[in-house]
Order: sequence, then C-alpha cells, then structure tokens
Amino acid sequence: MENGKKEATFENALAFAADLIRIPGLSGHEGDVARRVREEMEALGLDDVRVDDAGNVLGVARGQGNAPPALLNCHLDVVAEGDPTEWEVPPFSGEVRDGVLHGRGAMDMKGPLALQTYVAAALMGRAPGDVVVAHTVMEERGGLGMKHLLRSGVVKPGVVIIGESTHGDVCIGHRGRAELEVVITGTAGHASAPDRAHNALDALGSVLAAVGVLAERQPTDPVLGKASVTATMVDVLPQSRNVIPDKVVVTLDWRILPGSTEEALAAAVREVLAEQMPSPPRGLSVSVRTATEHQRTYTGLEEDKNLMTPGFLMDPDHPVVVAAATAVGGRDDPSIPAAVRPWAFATDGGWSCGVHGIPTVGFAPGEERFAHTNRERLDVEEARWAFARHTGLVTAVQQALAG
Repeated sequence: MENGKKEATFENALAFAADLIRIPGLSGHEGDVARRVREEMEALGLDDVRVDDAGNVLGVARGQGNAPPALLNCHLDVVAEGDPTEWEVPPFSGEVRDGVLHGRGAMDMKGPLALQTYVAAALMGRAPGDVVVAHTVMEERGGLGMKHLLRSGVVKPGVVIIGESTHGDVCIGHRGRAELEVVITGTAGHASAPDRAHNALDALGSVLAAVGVLAERQPTDPVLGKASVTATMVDVLPQSRNVIPDKVVVTLDWRILPGSTEEALAAAVREVLAEQMPSPPRGLSVSVRTATEHQRTYTGLEEDKNLMTPGFLMDPDHPVVVAAATAVGGRDDPSIPAAVRPWAFATDGGWSCGVHGIPTVGFAPGEERFAHTNRERLDVEEARWAFARHTGLVTAVQQALAG
C-alpha cells in the first residue's frame, strides 16, 4: 500500500483477476462481481467511484491536462460454464498453472478488466486527460449496459478502448449481430390423429433450405469479411412427444455488416422464403420477426430489448488507430506498429462507435479461440506485456485527439 492506496502493479492486477474469476456472474446477475470491482477501484484510489442505475461500475483517474477523456471498457458478465467436469481446471478456481490463468472469464473478460482497472490507476495524474473506467453489464446479451451508459450522457469520452481480447493486435471493428425468428404456425392435435392437425414441422425443411440460400447471398466487406446467417435453434410448441406442434420457431444468428437495419434484414428473409416456398403446406403460415428479450439488470433496470448489436469499422488511417498501433508496437519488435484488424465477434464497441460515433479501438491480451470454451485461459506473460503497453496506448490516443 502507498499513501493508503493499493499499488497499481501487474502482480496485484493478476491477483484481482483471479478473485473475479472465483465470482460467477451471468448476464443479469453481475451484482457480486460489481461489488468486488467497486471495492478494488476504491482501494486503488480512483475518483468518483460509483454504480449507475443499470449496474455499470465507474471510476475516474484524473489526468494532468485537458485532452479528451479516454473510456476504458470491459464487461462484467460471463457466459455459463457448462459441465464443470469437462474443464481441465475448475472453471471458478482462478488458478494459475503452467504460466496460464485458467477459468471462466480469464480472457473474456475478467482478466482484461483487471488489467484495464489497474492501468487507469497507474495513469492517475500522468495521462494527458481524464481516464474513465466503465465496466458494463449485459454485454453477452446485446450490450444493454453500454447502451444505457452512453445514452444517459453520464460519460462523454473522446475515445473508447475496448478490452476484448486481441492477442496483442489493435482491433478496429467487427460485424454486428442480429437475432431473427422465423415462425411457422399450424394447428395442434393428438399425435394419434395427424389428419386432424396441421403440423408446423412440415415446413421446417423448406425454411432451413431458404436460410441456406440466404447465407450464400451475403455481402462481403474487404476488411470485415462476409456477413453470415445460420439457423442456431429450433423451438417446438407444445413441447410434448405425443402432440403435433402448432408452432415452430427457428432462430437465426446473423452476423451483419455496419449499416444493416432490422427492417432490411427481415425483408431479406421474407423475400427468400417467398422464393423457396411460394405456397406453405396446407394449413400453415410462415412469418418473420426480430427477436426481443425482456431484460432486467441486477439493479432492477428493465427493458424490452431487441437482440441486435451494431457493427462498426474505424478507418485504419484514423489518427487514433495510427497512434494506438504505434504505441502498442509489435510483440517481437516494438519499433514497428502493431497489426491492425477487426474482431471476428461483436463487442460493446458497436454502441460507442457504430451508434455514437466515438472513435473506438480494442486492445487486450488473450486468444479469441478460447472465448466461450471450457479451455478458457490467459497467458500470464502475454498479459504482463499488454499491461506494460497499455499506459502508452492510452496516452497516445488522447494526444492524437488533442492534436
């Protein structure tokens, strides 16, 4: 402890990350994680530490100049661990073994969250402007926390740094994500008398074939790659093995390019369905809708939210991107800029840049291939390297904005 404050060292950050891994926190149930994060921010001496009404945890490291504020952002929630017996190391152990931090959230994203929090503390009184740390809720379910934070106007950053894992590269965008549902409606009946019913499953094959055709038609961006759409779930109602179902809901996961709208996506599905299935089987109807979910944060904030996360793409020549890549440098040769590329998955950067137009980049240790798996891990030496590069990154992007 220095002057009553916890020291902003990498070793303390790693211990904090392990503590966080030991606290489960699914979307909507991040309260215990949030309390631990707030406790650490206060111990580090960050200013104005608070929890907003959505449950996001915020703190401020005051800078020494008037450069635009930098927002460091990670999310508090994690996905479910699945079968614990399938993990090499128990998912909530936070164990460091063979130079690797293991567990659910190790790289997605309690490890990067801990590093960002400590980077802000290390920059107190040193950065060219204020550094705001805002760790948000519900990212894994479409980003309600970040959406609420930026909509509220409580923070007005000049630049956002997202802590989703980049394996040391600088990420400048990603495709968005939308959930749509194709609903097949018929008439239920007893399975012993199929002639009295109209089985909604009779149209399922045609719907899946239409989705396949739609997938082949997706546009391609030279940086973000091809948009993709695939069926991920089929819900049958009623759920009884001796009842002919009157409703089948096919969920589509659509990885969309920036600029896509819900209306255009739904229209594209209807168009291909009409082509592939001009006349549904007798007694059946087929409709398309945007998936929505009633969401409630652990603080009680409620919203009916469509499950669409915007995409975004920064110009590789934007001053913030150039400054970030130069400050991070290559892993083997820091004199050359870091690689610049998009993420394969969606992040809360879609809200900050895609919706609000705030320059946004991503930087963090960790390999994307371990996200959402039972092998989730974070290499300690890579994390140590990223921690050392992070302070220069924050300073560089603020200076780039200040001119």
